[in-house]
Amino acid sequence: MKRTLSLALLLCLMLSLFAPSAFAADKKTMVIGDTTFNAENWEETIDPHRTYNGWPCIRYGVGETLVHYTDTMELEPWLATAWENDGNLTWTITLREGVKFSSGRDMDAEAVKQCFDHLLEVHDRAPSDTKITDIRADGMTLTITTSEPVPALMNYLGDPYGCIIDVDASDFETGIAVGTGPYRAVDMVTDDHLTLVPNEYYWNGTPKLDEITIRTLSNGDTLSFALQAGDIDAAYGMAYEAYPNFENPAYQFSGIQTSRAFFGSVNMTSPIMQDPAVRKAIAMGIDKAGFVAVLLDGHGVVGNGAFPDGFSTFGGEHITTETYDPEGAKAVLEAAGWIDTDGDGIREKDGEKLVIRWLTYPSRQELPLLAESVQASLKQIGMDVDINCTANRRQFLADMTSFDIYASALVTAPSGDPQYFFTTSCLPGMSYNFGAYENEHVNDLMEQLAVEFDTARRAELAIELQQAILDDNAYFFCSFLQMNMISKANVRNWTAHACDYYEVTVDLDIEK
Repeated sequence: MKRTLSLALLLCLMLSLFAPSAFAADKKTMVIGDTTFNAENWEETIDPHRTYNGWPCIRYGVGETLVHYTDTMELEPWLATAWENDGNLTWTITLREGVKFSSGRDMDAEAVKQCFDHLLEVHDRAPSDTKITDIRADGMTLTITTSEPVPALMNYLGDPYGCIIDVDASDFETGIAVGTGPYRAVDMVTDDHLTLVPNEYYWNGTPKLDEITIRTLSNGDTLSFALQAGDIDAAYGMAYEAYPNFENPAYQFSGIQTSRAFFGSVNMTSPIMQDPAVRKAIAMGIDKAGFVAVLLDGHGVVGNGAFPDGFSTFGGEHITTETYDPEGAKAVLEAAGWIDTDGDGIREKDGEKLVIRWLTYPSRQELPLLAESVQASLKQIGMDVDINCTANRRQFLADMTSFDIYASALVTAPSGDPQYFFTTSCLPGMSYNFGAYENEHVNDLMEQLAVEFDTARRAELAIELQQAILDDNAYFFCSFLQMNMISKANVRNWTAHACDYYEVTVDLDIEK
């Protein structure tokens, strides 16, 4: 009897040891490596009400917005099923029935109002973008009033900061928001990882994966090695030179053209950049086509205006700007008194060397490559480019005496509407106007664009605005991203989208 009892105890012990590993073997998990989910990129958390933290919230399937973007950047219903404007200040929005937050709370108009009230209280851009003055909730109907006509209101509410979250259940101290998406966050360490599990209340299907880990791998080589080693299943932000490693049946690519621009903002407070001849010569001296063809290996398109050629009705093909002309650039500098008197290849004027301090950062792999390209091409016309490529760029941006041009990456039309770029980057005091650019004509055009409902006229104003900032040579649009996301061959529905959102969806799956 004792022997039988011992055998029974041993069997129970063995079952307790092996059962977890058997369960773990059945558990369907996925690990995604991402170069951009980090504090350097203003993506420290998944709290959409904090600066640009809405991007990881919507990318990783935690948050959803009232409207969804197609790959032609048209609006379609998502958490809202219908919306209408009275031709002036009032919008009536009908919400989708049967949606719950991952907390189990129903998403009704009162919950959405609470979310937007908090957003408008704490966010740095939403109040000036939306100009919302009043929100009223009645069942599943939301009525929004603005201080002035806002034709692009629904486009703005599709921005990642418009993710609808349960304010009561979200932890704004840790930055973990509770949304309506297919997954919910259970663990997060900034600059390291985010852990997701299924939202058991999800309204639009059953999530396929038991657990997803987003790993921050800001170094391109590390990301490449991790995918090759099998440590991750999919990658976002892979370095172009690593692509040949994955051009075989073991991996797959999902690619699409986007409006993410790699561009330079001129510091208009810098004495050297206040010389129009210097700005014009830089515009003529950057070899954009060479940058795209050689350093990007063709994975992109040359930039002309603020939007790619062929983008909607206000793409870059409608803009006239400087073309690559190094000899012409030399002539411009000569006429302005910038001459190489000591024969070292760098021009001087009034005893000052023509040195351009180029500030950029490494987490977007194209930016260090752009800095190298610009340095080489501008040296040919007699300019020395001093590159500061640093993850600590915020420190330098706070000191306007520390740089002459800031090169960054920005999705210029994340909502399919042109207003976003000019509002964030070209108006005085706005969050992405890093060069302190100000032009009264631009301000006037922006005032018109802000209240214009006619789409054809909005396109005309967008073209005029692009032309105005390029005539000032206050911005240099070098290229636009051809985005490729790479995954193992057994991953399903890891899909690139033109808006650069929607990476983790309810359909994302992996075959074990």
